[in-house]
Amino acid sequence: MVLISGAGLALFAWINTELSALSRLQQTNARVEAMVNVVEYMHTVNPMLSPEGGVSFAAYRLTWKAKAVTAVQDGVSYPRGMSLYQLALYDNYVAVQQADGTRWFDLTLRQVGYKRVRDNKLF
Repeated sequence: MVLISGAGLALFAWINTELSALSRLQQTNARVEAMVNVVEYMHTVNPMLSPEGGVSFAAYRLTWKAKAVTAVQDGVSYPRGMSLYQLALYDNYVAVQQADGTRWFDLTLRQVGYKRVRDNKLF
């Protein structure tokens, strides 16, 4: 009887260890999935036009704040030389919070900001 209970205790300890590892794996997968979604969403954000902002998704909320790394400069266009847009490089700090408000993870993205400043007048 003692032998069976010892084997059962070892089996339950092993199952508990595996369940803990599975829980950590699920948390990591959820974080990676959220990170991919955040990066994809941030591709749609123009940091020159919206340097600060936030958006809520079903399971988390993200906020961003952009800081210019370079000065605003005119873009170059062929054949006339000057583009219709002005450009600047930004470091965009993104903070992600879970639905309950606890901070989940942060990341910094380097993005190009742009705005149209000229019209295309041919004549």
